[in-house]
Amino acid sequence: MTRRSRPSPALRLAVRAGAVTAVGAAFAVPLVRKRLRIPAPLTIAACAAGPLGVAVLAPRSKKRDVAMFAVQMWGFIMVHELPFDDPEGLRARLRSRYPIVADRVIGAGALPNVRLQRGLARLPRIAVLNQILTWAHWLWFFEPYVALAAVLLRHNERFPAAARQMAAVFDVGCAVYFALPTAPPWWASEQGLTGEPVRRIMVEVGEGTWKGAWPKMYDALGGNPWAAMPSLHFATSFAAALSLAEAGRVEGLLGGAYSATLGFALVYLGEHYVTDLLAGALLVAVVRKGEPLAEPLVLQASQALQRLERIARG
Repeated sequence: MTRRSRPSPALRLAVRAGAVTAVGAAFAVPLVRKRLRIPAPLTIAACAAGPLGVAVLAPRSKKRDVAMFAVQMWGFIMVHELPFDDPEGLRARLRSRYPIVADRVIGAGALPNVRLQRGLARLPRIAVLNQILTWAHWLWFFEPYVALAAVLLRHNERFPAAARQMAAVFDVGCAVYFALPTAPPWWASEQGLTGEPVRRIMVEVGEGTWKGAWPKMYDALGGNPWAAMPSLHFATSFAAALSLAEAGRVEGLLGGAYSATLGFALVYLGEHYVTDLLAGALLVAVVRKGEPLAEPLVLQASQALQRLERIARG
């Protein structure tokens, strides 16, 4: 058998330098995009290259899988804010009415947001319920990653597929945000589009809970207010619940209970329409069903990265 020739030092250095540049650009370009007026496509390309650079630089391991997903999520956070870099242009393409029409059909003539807020307002300890549901919403910022960590620690052989599906849900949802910017119910209500007012209860609770720190917290987390369709809050919690269910019965029950609670909270709090949640569930189904169709392309990309990885390691 002939031994595979080792790559030249120059080629090895060039591949490693390219991978390091890709990782660095994934973090730097989004941060300077406004100041340097970097076009959105270049910013997206830089963010997309980051996980690929990690794959080339690091040998295959759990740590590398986690690092790739972390860099991918950094890219999602940055890219999902890009449409709002031009708020006037985004406002010109904004859609507000179609989810109102759809939700009125679902709610038999009234928005489910309004029905829930009016119906539960009669409860004697509604302030406690508002706190519980708001915290369920806030915990979403950790829940998908806690779920993936549980899969990694207890059923690590399932982690690559779970992380890949979660990343795809985030990325495809982000693409829809670009193509179909849609206003959430609380914003549509502020513009007088919903007919009956929809309260944004999460903000009410936030102001009372965090006091003077709330405005800065809200500004830090509200990068694009018109990223409502589909609901990635619900979609990712649903994807996490399904991955947990495949890992174990107890894990699945916990994930499903959280996803159902979050879905209820998102509608009641005025954050999303029921239509947004249904679209999020459909997105998860498309990603999971479509994965086998994308497998040949994924394998080709994986093989190319493995070749670059071998060159980088010499």
